Amino acid sequence: MKNKVVVKFKDFSFQYYSQAEPTLTDINIDIKSGEKILIVGPSGSGKSTLGHCLNGLIPFSYRGIMKGELEVGSLVTKDHSIYDLSKVIGTVLQDSDGQFVGLTVGEDIAFAMENDETVSSIMHTRVKSVSEMVGMDQFLGSSPFELSGGQKQRTALAGVMIDDVDIILFDEPLANLDPATGKRAIEIIDEIHQTTGKTVIIIEHRLEDVLHCHMDRILLINDGKVVADMNPDEMVSSDLLIRYGIREPLYATALKYSGVKIESTIKPGHMSTLSLPLVKESILSWDAKVEYEIIDTKHEEILSVKHLNFSYDGTREILKDINFTIHKGEMIAVVGTNGAGKSTIAKVLCGFEKETTGTINYLGESIANLSIKERAEIIGYVMQNPNQMISKNLIYDEVALGLRLRNISEEAIKDKVEHALKICGLLPFMDWPISALSYGQRKRVTIAAILVLDPKILILDEPTAGQDYKHYSEIMNFLEEINEMGITIIMITHDMHLMLEYTKRAIVLSKGEIIADASTAEVMTDDLIIEAANLKETSLYTLAKAVNIKNPTSFVQHFIEYERREVRGR
Repeated sequence: MKNKVVVKFKDFSFQYYSQAEPTLTDINIDIKSGEKILIVGPSGSGKSTLGHCLNGLIPFSYRGIMKGELEVGSLVTKDHSIYDLSKVIGTVLQDSDGQFVGLTVGEDIAFAMENDETVSSIMHTRVKSVSEMVGMDQFLGSSPFELSGGQKQRTALAGVMIDDVDIILFDEPLANLDPATGKRAIEIIDEIHQTTGKTVIIIEHRLEDVLHCHMDRILLINDGKVVADMNPDEMVSSDLLIRYGIREPLYATALKYSGVKIESTIKPGHMSTLSLPLVKESILSWDAKVEYEIIDTKHEEILSVKHLNFSYDGTREILKDINFTIHKGEMIAVVGTNGAGKSTIAKVLCGFEKETTGTINYLGESIANLSIKERAEIIGYVMQNPNQMISKNLIYDEVALGLRLRNISEEAIKDKVEHALKICGLLPFMDWPISALSYGQRKRVTIAAILVLDPKILILDEPTAGQDYKHYSEIMNFLEEINEMGITIIMITHDMHLMLEYTKRAIVLSKGEIIADASTAEVMTDDLIIEAANLKETSLYTLAKAVNIKNPTSFVQHFIEYERREVRGR
């Protein structure tokens, strides 16, 4: 029944047994049947804990003290099992792989019905219906682990929908998806919402990507409290996003730069609803008067790759005739679809894998005969997940490890470690255990452990993945600082914002080949490149086309330079 309250928090609080203070405090929320709700908040705000309360993981898996009332459907959560709640609310996890239990897509979708001993004929009919609904009916015999990121998420969604739940909860649905796949995921969620009328709750910090489709309300969580409950127009018009460290949509930032007052009357909650006649003149005027001379800052060549080919099995080529040149002091982005070969290039450059043919030159000299250890003193590689790189308990020991393996004296090690930790803002924590650090701080430890070897080139794989805007900004400002110290930086990324704000050049891969090597603005405004590399059209480009700017590439470049010089002072 429409407008019936299906989720009710009343004076609700929760405190984990391991915590000294409550994670959630005084939560009062009503969510009605058929609503589509976005829950946003910085890291540590309590939004994930709120999700765990909804699906029953709290209090049944994560123990603590719960006060107040929480009803999901007609169930008081503290009085019912996770199984009971799973018949009312289904959860699509951030990590789809962790949700799979079947050997095939069909088995996985059917799992809940098999568990309930459903009659085989009914089960087959239902699996077919639900798989068609999410576009996975052609993959029922495939292994879930062989699917693309988007297909995995569709399979997980079907597995939740098989029970015909009233509420679907999505926990960070965009976390592991490339831009185009993430866009499609939001569209699929919207299609499911429109066709089924189910209540949809999305927990996600990538606000602009979620606002690609309609949302009824946005709940902003900070420090365990609901600090705002607004529709998208109200939220984007307010100063709350900036105040609480949430990235506002790029088009909203561009509107502000052009002198437009952001208020509900211009419908700024979605790019598709924006009242263009009310903003067009200001945008055209700003674009006409913003002039920046693009200075060619290319220095001497530091790394060149020529006719590089690579195959893991000797049969299927992963990299095909790769050619590019990197100059000293550059900060560039390497982008492309999942499986395009981005991380493989990094592994070959570092010597973890051996190229089939081709040459890699550093300062004009081949590095083919250098060992991994020797290459590490030229090219440092920082993996996406810092926990996969860390092997010591203490910060000092982790950063010192590479030097100790090279038999450097402890006196010299101390000076080098202290210097690296100072650069990374970690010197006060030198003697701390790594377990006491946040995810972002651990990331800095892994960077310090590479910097201590004094590499000339730093390769970072998804440096901002999973970071909220505050921590994203901290990491990127830090990388800008070390780049200004002369270290050349290559970033493998799916983050369109990162490309726009911090890099001037992008190398684009698709199916193991370089399909573009151009300025960021050119890449982000070329429809063919965007489609081939599974990128997503940035809302700046959409805005430029919507107001009929003659040269959208120039408009995007103006935005980049204005933000870099006027806002960040770079």
